[in-house]
Formats: sequence, C-alpha cells, structure tokens
Amino acid sequence: MPSTLGTATTAERGPAPRGALPLLLLASTLSVLAGAVISPVLPMIRADLRLSGTAVGLVLTTHGLVIAVASPLVGRAVDRWGFRGPLAAGLLVYALAGAAGLVVESYRLLIASRVVFGVGAALLFAATTTAMLTLYTGPHRDRAMGWRSSATAAGGIVWPLAGGALGALSWHAPFGVYLIALPFALGALALLPSAAPVPGERERGGLPALLRARPVLLLYYGLQLTMASLLYCIVVFLPLRLADLGVRSPLLLSVFTAVTSAAATAVGFGYARLRATASYTALLRSSVALWAAGFLLLGVAAHPVPLGAGAALFGLGQGVAFPALTVLIGDAAPERLRGRATALTGTTMFLGQFATPLLFGPLADRIGVARGYLIVAGILAALATGLACSRPGPR
Repeated sequence: MPSTLGTATTAERGPAPRGALPLLLLASTLSVLAGAVISPVLPMIRADLRLSGTAVGLVLTTHGLVIAVASPLVGRAVDRWGFRGPLAAGLLVYALAGAAGLVVESYRLLIASRVVFGVGAALLFAATTTAMLTLYTGPHRDRAMGWRSSATAAGGIVWPLAGGALGALSWHAPFGVYLIALPFALGALALLPSAAPVPGERERGGLPALLRARPVLLLYYGLQLTMASLLYCIVVFLPLRLADLGVRSPLLLSVFTAVTSAAATAVGFGYARLRATASYTALLRSSVALWAAGFLLLGVAAHPVPLGAGAALFGLGQGVAFPALTVLIGDAAPERLRGRATALTGTTMFLGQFATPLLFGPLADRIGVARGYLIVAGILAALATGLACSRPGPR
C-alpha cells in the first residue's frame, strides 16, 4: 500500500500512524467474518443440537439484530470517548464472545454468547468507520474507503472458505477464528491515536437535530438499507433461482454468490480514480442504475451465466456505493456527532438484511423468485430515474 495513506493528515491531529490503515482494513473484514465463518456449519449445529430451521437461523442472525438495536448507544460511546478505546473494547468482546462457541454445548448459551458478540461487533463497526473518517481526508480518504470496500468484500469470499475448512473438524472449530480479533485489539491500543471528544456543544441537539438540519442523511441511510436488502435478495434467493435452472451443487452455488463480492472487491481498488473524475451524485446514480440492470438480468435470464453477470453488476454498484455513502454520512455530521451518525449505518444495514427474507420471501413464494427480481428491478429503475432528475449534490 502506498505510504501516502500512512501519512495522511487531519487538521486537528496531524499525521495518521503508518500502521493504522492496515489495522483498520483488517478489522473491517471482521464485520463480514461475524456470520460468514459459521454459515457452512449451520447444518451440523442443527443436527447436533436438534434444532428447527428457525432456531438454527437465529445462530446466524442474532448478532445482526443486536447490532441494529445497539448501534445508536454504541455511537454515543464513540462520540464520548473517541474511537480508540471503544474499538479495542469491541475487538476484545468480539473475540471472547465469538470464541465461546468453541466450548458451548447448549443452544441457550450459544444464543446468549451471540447477543454479547453482537455488542462487540457493533462497537467494531462504528469505531472503525469513525476512525477512518477522522484520520484520513480528501483523496487519501477516497482511496482508504475504496480499499475498505474491497477488503470487506474480499472477506465475504475468504471467511466462508475458512469456516468450511475448519468445519471438517467439528462445528465448534470455526468459532475459534473469532480469536483473530485479540491481536487487533492490542494493535488498536498501540497504533491508533487517542482521540479526545470535541469540546463544546457535545449534547445539544444530538442526532435528531442533525437529521432535521440535514434531511439528505435520510436519503443516504435509505440507500444503505436498500443496498443491504438487495444483497440479501441475492444471497438468500439466488440459489433458489439457480435451482429452477438445474444448478443445485453447493460448490457451484457458492461460486455464484461469491461473484457479487468479487465484483465489489475489484471496483473498490479503483474507487479513488472514479472519485477523482466523478461527483458523489454521479457515483450514486451509476450505482443504482447498475443495481437495476443487475436485477433485470437476474429476473429475465434463462441460463446460469447471465445470472452470474447480473450478480456481478449488482456487486459493481455495491463497490461504488458503499464507500461513497460512508463518506457522505461522515461529512454531513459534525465531529462531535460522527460516531452516532456512522453507527446508525449499522442499524440501517443490518435491519435491511434482517427484513429481506420477511419482505421478499412472501413475494417470491407467491409469484416466483424471477418475477420478484423483475419487480425489484422496476422499483430500482424508478429510483435511478428520480436520482437522475435530482439536483447535483456534493462534488
């Protein structure tokens, strides 16, 4: 990685430590690791603990619901104490609560550990985002955010493979991967600067006042919720669409779902160059147009290859929208509220993931996955048209 990122500056705090960016990029992949590393062993957990499909699903989704609920409080903690301490604490909780699955044999204790784990994951998500927005500015921030998008997407490919490999030993083994957060916690304390809260109007107004003053934030959060929901429309329902076309091999199904992450990874590395030539408004318009085109292909394709292309188109749009929305939200909030503003992205994204099966599932059951995708494509086309007709936003 170019050393220029290691020496990016902020007006208040001077040079960012050289090791900060690799640490934050690696820590960012842990948000994907949270569920991805244990997903391959869910059938083994179900059989060993004699669980229903709904009960075993909660092993995977409980932490996401906790993140959605806890994020506003976590954001307040980051605003009050800075990002360094909450990040280290979150990584410690993440490691220990996550690794509890190595020894837990009771379903109730396993779910309890996932609740505590969710609090650690919420701290991790909010603090890493706030740290990157605080430590890097201008083109350095664009490059860092693009790389973060790539790192996060790459984690969606690597961590399930790690979980599957360790699952050959037992269903407990993949839970040991969470312990990788322990050295990251020590790294956060050693490498990141101590960021004191911004003096002055710390409590006056708060996030509700910010949303009233900057209603455009509601659009940004809405786009994040939409992006998370669309991703899970692919992760959960694309295998069913492929099954309709005769593709049922678990290995092939994993390849198709990994295509989205691979496309997002690729575009993330070039995000800084895109940002240098296009405004945020143009990037968001392009992202939504790519989402619409992707879901149109997913709906009309009669062969597996075009379905893969549709997933890739969505991944390209995701790789552009994720860093752009993160920066726009961070820039819209004063530093005293940045932790809360960025933590709210955790609420929107994980609520989107949680709600997708509840909203899209009944539609797919009634009219089929393909027609459901076409309806989503139509809604996205209307959204893209609305954005195209809107006034230009921040450059």
